[in-house]
Amino acid sequence: MKMRKLLYGAAYYDEYLPVDRIETDMEMIKKAGMNVIRIAESTWSTWEPQDGVFDFTHLHRMLSCSKKHGIQVIVGTPTYAVPAWLARKYPDIITETHDGPGRYGHRQNMDIAHPMYLKYAERIIRRLMEEVQPYDHVIGFQLDNETKSYDTCSAYAQKKFVAYVRGLFDDDLSRLNQAWGLDYWSNRIDAWEDFPDVRGTINASLGATYHKFQQKLVSEFLAWQCAIVQEYARPDQFITQNFDYDWRGYSFGLQPEVDQWEAAAPLTVAGCDIYHPSAQDLTGKEIAFGGAIARSLKKDNYLVLETEAQGNHGWLPYPGQLRLQAFSHLANGANCVEYWHWHSIHNAIESYWKGVLSHNLKENATYRETCCIGAEFAKYSTYLVNLKKHCPVAILLDNVSLDALQWFPIKDGPAYNDVFRWVFDALYEMNVECDILSAEDDVNSFSQYKMLITPALYSVSDALTDALRDYVHAGGVLLSTFRTAVADRMLKIYHDDLPHGLTDVFGMTYDQFTDAVRVGLKTNTEKSGSNGKDALHTAAETRNASPAADMTKPVNPHFAPGQEPQEADPCVHSWMELLLPGAAEPLALYDHPHWGSHAALTGNRFGQGYAAYLGCYTDADVLKKLLGFLCEKADIAGEEAAYPLIVRRGTNDLQKEITYYFNYSEKPQKTVYRGKDARVLLSGQEVPDRGDNASRSDNAATSANTAPSGESTVIVKDGDRLSLSRWDFMILEEL
Repeated sequence: MKMRKLLYGAAYYDEYLPVDRIETDMEMIKKAGMNVIRIAESTWSTWEPQDGVFDFTHLHRMLSCSKKHGIQVIVGTPTYAVPAWLARKYPDIITETHDGPGRYGHRQNMDIAHPMYLKYAERIIRRLMEEVQPYDHVIGFQLDNETKSYDTCSAYAQKKFVAYVRGLFDDDLSRLNQAWGLDYWSNRIDAWEDFPDVRGTINASLGATYHKFQQKLVSEFLAWQCAIVQEYARPDQFITQNFDYDWRGYSFGLQPEVDQWEAAAPLTVAGCDIYHPSAQDLTGKEIAFGGAIARSLKKDNYLVLETEAQGNHGWLPYPGQLRLQAFSHLANGANCVEYWHWHSIHNAIESYWKGVLSHNLKENATYRETCCIGAEFAKYSTYLVNLKKHCPVAILLDNVSLDALQWFPIKDGPAYNDVFRWVFDALYEMNVECDILSAEDDVNSFSQYKMLITPALYSVSDALTDALRDYVHAGGVLLSTFRTAVADRMLKIYHDDLPHGLTDVFGMTYDQFTDAVRVGLKTNTEKSGSNGKDALHTAAETRNASPAADMTKPVNPHFAPGQEPQEADPCVHSWMELLLPGAAEPLALYDHPHWGSHAALTGNRFGQGYAAYLGCYTDADVLKKLLGFLCEKADIAGEEAAYPLIVRRGTNDLQKEITYYFNYSEKPQKTVYRGKDARVLLSGQEVPDRGDNASRSDNAATSANTAPSGESTVIVKDGDRLSLSRWDFMILEEL
C-alpha cells in the first residue's frame, strides 16, 4: 500500500493512566512530531464491563482529543483478552492446551474456535466500529493483537480438525494411515469416530498436521475479523495486523504459530512487532530480518506497529540509538514506526516494560530524542517513504520444516530459527541484502534472484524440488544447508537417496550423519585446486568476511604423514552429514580421524547454474567465506563496508536511489562510497572525509544535516571516504 507520508507514533492508553492528563499527552505527542497513535486493542472489559453494557468514554476521549491536536489514529479490535464476565459465563472459552486447562487472568488464552467466543467477539467489534465511524482522522484498523491459536486443543478445535483431515484425504482412511504411517505402535485409525485426542500422539505427521491446522485457525480468524471490519471501513482506511516473531527474550526468527503469508492475505498492509536488545547489544539484525519477513508478506512496504522506546530491563538505548533504530526500520522498507508504548504502566505484569515516558510522565532524554526523530521524519518523508528494495538474494523459509526440527531436533544443536539466523546474520554482516520467500507461496518467484538459500528445508514437495532444479538449471546459484529435502509435506521421510529429488542438482548424496565432536574442516588437496580453497579464500577477502583462519586448512600441518594428527580446529558443531560426491566437487572435507574421507561441502555445476550443499553446522566465519564464494559465482556486487558498518539501499518514489549507512558500534567507522554522485540527505555529526577535495557548498556546516529544499548540501562522489561517529548514520540520495 502506497502511503503519502511516514507515520511516527506510539500506542496510547487513556484507560491505563492513573491521572487525567490526556490534553498534556496529546500536546507532548504533537511536540514530538508524532502523527499517529494506536488505541483500543487491549481493553475489551473497559468497552464492555458487563454483558451487553457498553462504555466507550475513554475511546471518545482519545478520538476527540487526538483529532483536536491533528494526530491520526489506528484503532485495534479488542479481542485478544476476554473480560471476566465472559469467562464466568462460558468457562471453556479459556482453552485447553497440550499442557492442560487454562485459567483466567492472562491474555491470549481463549479458544478462537469456540462459537460463543466468536459470537461475543463479533458483537464488540461491531459496536466499536459503529463508535469509530464518525471520526475521519482514523486512518486504519489493527485486527486483534499478535494473534495465535494459543495452542487450542479444545473439543471445538479437535472436532474441526477431524473435518479438516477428512477433507485432506477425501474421507479415505486407508490413504490417511499410509500417509502418516499409523501402523507404527498400533496407531491406525479405522473409523473416524476413533480419531484420538491429538495431545497424545507420538506421530510427527499427525502432530505437524494438527499444528498446521492451528495455523489455519489463525488465518481464518483474522480473515473473519477483516470481513467484519471491512463492512464499516472507508476505502481510504487500511486493515493490518501486528505479526510478531519467534521469541528468545526478543524477536528472533520465523513465528512458529502462524503461517504469516496465509494470514496476511486479506490485509491491506502487513504490520509487525520488532523488539531487540539495545545499548551495547544493539546490532540491527532483528530490525533487518523482521523487516524482510514483514516486507515479504504483501510484497510491499509494511508498518512497524510496535517496537521499544525504553523497553525492557537493560534495553535503555544509548544517546542516538533510538534515532539510529528508527531510520533502520525505514531502510528496510517500513513506512511506520510506533513505540509500545507512550507512557510506562503503573501496575500489572508489564509495569517495567517502559514506554517513551517513564513512570513520572515527564519529559526525559528518550522523549527529547523522539522529538528529533519526529522532526526529521516530517522533513524528509517525501524522500524516504515507500522505499522499494531490490535484493539479489532470497532465503526460503518454511513453517513445516520449522515443525520438523521441533519433532526431530538436533541434539544440543540448532533449531530451525537458529539455522535461519545463522544464514541471515552472516549475509547481514557482509552487507548482502536479502528478501524472504515462503516455501509454499513463492515458488514462482525464484527467478527474480541471483542466489537462493534454503536453510534446513527439511520438508519438500516434488513441486518444490522441481522448482529448485529449474532455478539452478536456468542459471541460479543455490545454497542448501544440512537437513534439506528429507521428508514430504507431512514429515514422512522419503525412501530414496537424500537430498530427495535433488541429488543430480547437487551432484552428491548421503545416507549417514552423526554428531560433530571435535571436528574441523580441511582442504581437499586432490580436487580443490583454484576452485576449492583458494576460490573460497579469495571470495571471502573481497566480501570483508572475518579475517579469521581460512575456511579450510591442510590436514596435520604440524605432523609428518603417518603420525597421530593433532586435534582438529572444532569449527563444525552439533551435526554433520557424510556427503558422497558424484559429479560434485568436494570443496571441503571433514578434519577427523574417521570421517576425513567424507565431504562436508560440495559444489556442482548444473545446467547454467551452480548448486552448493553444506552438510554441517559451522562457525559463522566459515559460512561467510562460503557465501562470499557463492556471491562471486552469482555476480552479486559487494560493498566496501562490513559489520558494524551496515549499508542498506532502495529506490524512493522519485525513482532516486537512497543509500543508508549505519554505524552499529561504539567506535567511529570509515568506508568508501561507491556509486553515482549523491547528496547527503541526512547525517549526524560528521560529513564525508575527502580532504581538500570535499565537494560542499560554502555554507556547509560541521553537520551534514541539510534540508532537501534548496539549502546547502554536501555532495559525495565515487571513491569518497565517509565517516560516521558512534551509533550514527548517514542517508544519501542519488543525484
